[in-house]
Amino acid sequence: MARIRISSTIVILFVMVQTGFLVFMYARYSSFMLQSEEKPSQVHILILSSWRSGSSFVGQLFSQHPSVFYLMEPAWHVWVTMYQNSAKVLHMAVRDLVRSVFLCDMSVFDAYMPWKRNLSDLFQWAVSRALCSAPACDSFQRTDITSEMACKTLCGRYPFTKVEEACKTYSHVVIKEVRFFDLKVLYPLLTDPSLNLKIIHLVRDPRAVVKSREQSVKALARDNGIVLSTNGTKVEDSKYKVMQEICRSHVQIYETATLKPPSFLKDRYLMIRFEDLVRDPLSEISEMYKFADLSLTPTLKSWVYNITHGQGPGRKKEAFKITSRDAVNVSQAWRNVLSFQKIKKIQEVCKGAINMLGYQLVDSEKEQRDLSLDLVLPRRQNQFSWSSFNPKN
Repeated sequence: MARIRISSTIVILFVMVQTGFLVFMYARYSSFMLQSEEKPSQVHILILSSWRSGSSFVGQLFSQHPSVFYLMEPAWHVWVTMYQNSAKVLHMAVRDLVRSVFLCDMSVFDAYMPWKRNLSDLFQWAVSRALCSAPACDSFQRTDITSEMACKTLCGRYPFTKVEEACKTYSHVVIKEVRFFDLKVLYPLLTDPSLNLKIIHLVRDPRAVVKSREQSVKALARDNGIVLSTNGTKVEDSKYKVMQEICRSHVQIYETATLKPPSFLKDRYLMIRFEDLVRDPLSEISEMYKFADLSLTPTLKSWVYNITHGQGPGRKKEAFKITSRDAVNVSQAWRNVLSFQKIKKIQEVCKGAINMLGYQLVDSEKEQRDLSLDLVLPRRQNQFSWSSFNPKN
């Protein structure tokens, strides 16, 4: 039987080549792992709330910041296009759209908008300062405080491609959404390595929400139908069935984020009450900005003061607009406007949310009308804190 003789030199050379190849592959793998562990360059903030909860105001607190690209409720396009489905069925489509927007991939709107489109085809585009200033529109500077009316007049005819172009130039992408009812739906985004996502959960006293919703009955009818799965039929929420679902969702979101939450939620969830915000705006805004890695500029401080110290609660036609109002007056208006019979019904369907989020129930019309009785309870000292959270428990 023939024997093959291989010199020791060849063996050594072969081993050296093999070792070199393994070292090269390990170096490439290590480099890939380091890159995958690095946070994305942009910060992504989702303002998670419900209709008529002050979320448009909070959205503007971010929109007017010169480092922020902001969109208000882009998932409106999903619900308008697929209105015969339920909110639960649409969760996945809404989530996919939100992810694409966070990544500045605006081709996701191809399924929901005309092929030829301008900035003005995007829902509530003019409330985004980023779409009213360069590079989206040349009429304003990034450091300007922009108004919806002026932006509509000057910027609406710019092409839709400017949305993606502008998005890519900002350090922060912020989206305000009212169409998520379950925090677990967002888990794929929170664990997505291409995103650096944080969630601001904005809540408001359900009784104040109802008072505000009564100013917008027709505008909310289609969304009500989707929430209640009516197969496309518009619904008025006279029996507070939608409010019941909204309250239930706030409880679900808050409990999921605070009662034995997954470790990937650590330092990425912040609950804000609208009432705390309007009572001490600069303190609450500073907390939100710190959470989002933003700083409060002197221009923004001045704007916040002016927007929260106007006259009166705002007119009905201003229901969806951000105007200068007496913000504390706005937060208390329900106590003088709603009947005690309505209040009792709302408290029945939203009792869990009212208690959990730190509001006081009223037992009589006298308590309701007595504005010296504070119904916004102090934040509980035993309220959830991430510093005390141990993911191994």
